Order: sequence, then structure tokens, then C-alpha cells
Amino acid sequence: MNSGRSGQATVEAVCGIAALMLAGLLCFQLLATGYTATIADGAAEAGAVALIRGEPVEPAVLEALPGWARDRVSVSRVGSRVKVRLRPPSLFSSMSEKLAVSAEAGGRPG
Repeated sequence: MNSGRSGQATVEAVCGIAALMLAGLLCFQLLATGYTATIADGAAEAGAVALIRGEPVEPAVLEALPGWARDRVSVSRVGSRVKVRLRPPSLFSSMSEKLAVSAEAGGRPG
């Protein structure tokens, strides 16, 4: 009878560790997505400033991003607005695509 309880404890421990790992990965993904939104916003602002100054937008956006994000970004311009779409880091590329964040900035020279 003792070996049955020991086996149950092992199964519970393995399931508990798996649940903790899954929760940790979820928390990491949420933090990474939030951080990505913050840096996308800053990059969009940098692009808008460049636009107002009459400078190229895309190099300004790329310069405002950390190295890991430069190959995960797309930049578009509509009138006086700059839109930045950025994919957060993720274990799965399909998840990264679904969690992509966008930021928009712009204005007219005053």
C-alpha cells in the first residue's frame, strides 16, 4: 500500500512542476509582449520625429529599437503618421505573430 502512495506523490510532483513551468512561460510571454509594446511606441515616436525633420523614417525607427527587434519590425507611413508593428520574442513563431503589437505616432511641424 505504501508504494501506491509514493507513486501518487511522484505523479503529483511531476504535474505540479509542469504546471509551474507553464505558468512561468506564460508570465514571461506577457512581460515580453508588454516590453515590446513599450519599445514599439518609442520607435514610432522616433520615426515621427524623423518625418517632421524631413529625414528618412525607417532608419530612425530601426535606430530606436534594440538589436533583437530590428528583424521583427515593419514600418509604414500614412500621411504624417508613422506606424510600427513589432513581433515580441516567443518560443513559437506563430505565437509571436499573433501577439504582434502596433504603435502609431505623428503630427505636423508646429
